[in-house]
Amino acid sequence: MRYRFTGAVVAMTLAAAVSLTVAPTAQQGRGNPPPPAPAGGQGRGPAARLAQIAGHPNFNGVWQAMGTAHWNLEDHSAAATPFWQLGAMFAIPAGQSVVVGGTIPYLPAGLKKREENMKGWPKSDPEAKCYMAGIPRSTYMPYPFQIVQGQKDILFVYEYASSNRIVHMDKPSEPPVDSWMGWSNGKWDGNTLVIEVTGNNDQTWFDRAGNHHSDGLKVTERYTLAGENHINYEATIEDAKTFSKPWQIRMPLYRRMEQNAQLLEYKCVEFSEELLYGDLKKKTE
Repeated sequence: MRYRFTGAVVAMTLAAAVSLTVAPTAQQGRGNPPPPAPAGGQGRGPAARLAQIAGHPNFNGVWQAMGTAHWNLEDHSAAATPFWQLGAMFAIPAGQSVVVGGTIPYLPAGLKKREENMKGWPKSDPEAKCYMAGIPRSTYMPYPFQIVQGQKDILFVYEYASSNRIVHMDKPSEPPVDSWMGWSNGKWDGNTLVIEVTGNNDQTWFDRAGNHHSDGLKVTERYTLAGENHINYEATIEDAKTFSKPWQIRMPLYRRMEQNAQLLEYKCVEFSEELLYGDLKKKTE
């Protein structure tokens, strides 16, 4: 809990600094159409939206994943959950694997821990407790996120749990402490934004299926614009304590196209208090 609130305060402070260097095109981050180009310029439309920032692709916007990766990164059939009172409203939909090769290469101990996680679901899931989801899970949760790209550093803001992170673009730096969202160092590989995330604690999961990692996790993300309104996303997962080899996930991310698209507050702490502290409250009554 200490890291989660400290991280939020630090990130908000850095976000204020980043906002001072955001290029004019960053107003598109709320889903608004790009401003008209000046007379004699390249005109309106996709060319304006895709105008580069400091010589690099423009990722400004509100984005969201579509699919069932937030339920389970691997192939899975439709299934019931413990919430039988909700019938089909909260059943698990079938989904295809986003893992390159199909399955996650767990070590035996890691596979056993996944089974233990599932037995305790949903209370064992950090998402149910409103803990920050970490990377890469924050990317494909069923909520939008926003990229605010400036001349230097890049800000990622996530609707779930009001979490965010700064991608440090100048020169790589070491994480000051392990945290829920880790520490992000970024660079450009041609037109691809590459982000290396280290300094992760061992409390986050990859999905609702109990897929997990240790504090040795390193995530290397790759964001590539594949057109005006979608990004090809790839993340390489390395954790020698949990997996027999590095593995990857791949999926598209889509721009939210509503005229007034924006992130709304989802401060979910109050919704998890009964789950977290209900037993303690009953003992004191």
